Amino acid sequence: MTLDTAAAAAAADAPSSEADASDAVRPLLSDAGEPSSAEELDARYAPYARRDAYGVMGRGPLAPTEAARLALAAAVLVPLRFVAGMLVLLLYYLVCRVCTLFADADEGRPRLAGWRRKAVLRSGCALSRAMLFVFGFYWIRETDKRLPNAEDVNQNQPEELGRPGAIVSNHVSYVDILYHMSASFPSFVAKESVSRLPLVGLISKCLGCIFVQRELKSSDSKGVSEGTTTNGDYLLPFKTGAFLASAPVQPVILRYPYRRFSPAWDSMDGARHVFLLLCQFVNYMEVVRLPVYYPSEKEKGDPKLYANNVRKLIAMEGNLVLSNLGLADKRVYHAALSGSSLPGAQHEKDD
Repeated sequence: MTLDTAAAAAAADAPSSEADASDAVRPLLSDAGEPSSAEELDARYAPYARRDAYGVMGRGPLAPTEAARLALAAAVLVPLRFVAGMLVLLLYYLVCRVCTLFADADEGRPRLAGWRRKAVLRSGCALSRAMLFVFGFYWIRETDKRLPNAEDVNQNQPEELGRPGAIVSNHVSYVDILYHMSASFPSFVAKESVSRLPLVGLISKCLGCIFVQRELKSSDSKGVSEGTTTNGDYLLPFKTGAFLASAPVQPVILRYPYRRFSPAWDSMDGARHVFLLLCQFVNYMEVVRLPVYYPSEKEKGDPKLYANNVRKLIAMEGNLVLSNLGLADKRVYHAALSGSSLPGAQHEKDD
């Protein structure tokens, strides 16, 4: 099964919206002109604005105590965790390498079955949890939530109608992937370039990842626009891929409570984010599994309606703010933060 993700889980210590999700839509502000201050810029691109102690892009000024804590963690925690993380990654790569020896391949993708598939799956779940532990997620709070008005969202359906065809989750961080791998080991949608990365490339193929090329416009190639991560308080539009089959889906809400550093990957470069995440002694994650969502006949015939209804449900249950911004807007925001351009012009949303 595949995982279709869009953005934003609410962190317990982060600012959260009390507005009703149905009224909290944030469209592209194409006619508002260029922002005159950092505050206006953050307000316009609110789903990507960072609000933790490290400030914009993780480069904000730190209090002396925080700077001392960071220096100590950088000297002690980071080397230990980096080595441990590389060992976990290398171990799983070796498992995948052994399991793909002499295995049949289809267009460069190994076809795993029997003991090979079981070894990749079971070791993947265990080692993904080990990697979360390395990152400081020592315990994860998981909740199975029952909806009081289940009949309103088509929950009263017999089990024989089908198991969930996809896990539909908000998307806050690359850590989301590790959690889903440890819990249910689904396949993922990933950038095509991931398949060529050292170690990770083979692992992603063994996971059955669906590789896509982001927003490719050439006439002889097919591209797809992907979702992206936010600061944890917002939920971006879902892509319809997980809903086209009209199969039931499993809604999941991910949250990352924090005090100083937010694990949300919003407006920070990857290397800095990994470094600061490794510097934090304890990181927290909360997971809420909603009941399986069974589509109505009308939703089965309209994937966009199906996706929107599931999105509204997750936003309501997770106290998330709906936003219509997308990956293109995030790139504009990052460019403005880095000083390379300002977001004054209209930019296309992801399809």
